[in-house]
Amino acid sequence: MKIKIDPILKEFAEVFFKAGYKAYLVGGAVRDIFLHKKPDDWDVATNATPQDVMKLFKVVIPTGFEHGTVTVHFMNKEIEVTTFRTESGYSDGRHPDKVNYAATIEEDLSRRDLTINAIAVNLKTRKIIDPFKGRKDIHKKIIRTVGNAHDRFMEDGLRPIRALRFACKLDFSIQKSTYSEIFKEDIQKKISSISVERFRDEFIKMLSSPLPSIGIKMMEETGILKLFMPQIISCRNCIQKDDRAFHIFDVMDHCIYSCDGAPKEKPLLRLAAFLHDIGKASVKTEVIDQGLTIYHFYNHEKKSSEIAKDIMTNLKFSNAEIDYVCHLIENHMFHYTSDWTDAAIRRFLVKVGTQYVDDLIDLRLADMYGKYNEPVRKHDSDACDLLIEFTERIKKIENEKTALSLKDLAVNG
Repeated sequence: MKIKIDPILKEFAEVFFKAGYKAYLVGGAVRDIFLHKKPDDWDVATNATPQDVMKLFKVVIPTGFEHGTVTVHFMNKEIEVTTFRTESGYSDGRHPDKVNYAATIEEDLSRRDLTINAIAVNLKTRKIIDPFKGRKDIHKKIIRTVGNAHDRFMEDGLRPIRALRFACKLDFSIQKSTYSEIFKEDIQKKISSISVERFRDEFIKMLSSPLPSIGIKMMEETGILKLFMPQIISCRNCIQKDDRAFHIFDVMDHCIYSCDGAPKEKPLLRLAAFLHDIGKASVKTEVIDQGLTIYHFYNHEKKSSEIAKDIMTNLKFSNAEIDYVCHLIENHMFHYTSDWTDAAIRRFLVKVGTQYVDDLIDLRLADMYGKYNEPVRKHDSDACDLLIEFTERIKKIENEKTALSLKDLAVNG
């Protein structure tokens, strides 16, 4: 079988061939081709050293020079190029203690984490190199490590999280023997040793998956969620369903499914949906009213915002990202009714900020989704109809270009 190569990539590879080097397309781009998706970017493996690559092209950024990786700017594309290599020792749980250049693409593929990421395409002959049967695993929709799962996971504590993320992103199953390794004590210790930034980046990628609930539930089951976001665990078995039957899920599942209900192109909004009720467990009260058991969660939005800030600060999100998520959480409990005056709506816009309105509406829709784990459609409920009415009235006021604050006035100092 031969793969069709993009003309730009073909021209890029020709530079290597004319200089006497080999070039292979590797990684996610190859996986995407077999999944019948258009690759977002290209990774190329070669027997040329980073110094050689820098001589071949005009604009080369030494993004990982010590590990044999550079980024080449070519015809408005950024192409990551890595020299064939093998690795040994991962004393810091992330970087190899020693990197040796390898002689063949097969040696290079043997160091990769998952079989679906260990396939290469010869850019000259267009033939496929698949020593670990990655194509078969793609066809079967299975996540499996290259070689022994325990060895691969002990090399880098991020790899188990990546396995979960790919299963979530691609809707694949994880091979039973691979999944069971994640629960082992030494693997858990290795996972906990990775930097919070690496976990954060992987988690944000998971939130961009079609259904992040799949990955989050596996992260909870394997204990990874507790390692990096221990505050969320209190939401499990925090029952919301009382005699009024407003909810069917506990707080944990409600938050997880709310995450699914937010737009996937807005991962920070999905994070807000995941954390929007995290404070409920700490403010929950129970009362008996006329023989009915009723649960209250007064001011949970403020408590949730405080806890979300702690979580995001620990994971080293930027101040702007923290402010955005916490602002949405703190304001998600607005209660619009049809008798609101235009002046009341303008006060609401001043309070939350017009730049946040669309995302706040999306968060409320995600909250509705999370109640029953299904989309909320127009006229399905009074709450949804009110939300639609609210958005239409907001647009009307915005179109009138009403001054909402001093900065909206056409006057200078």
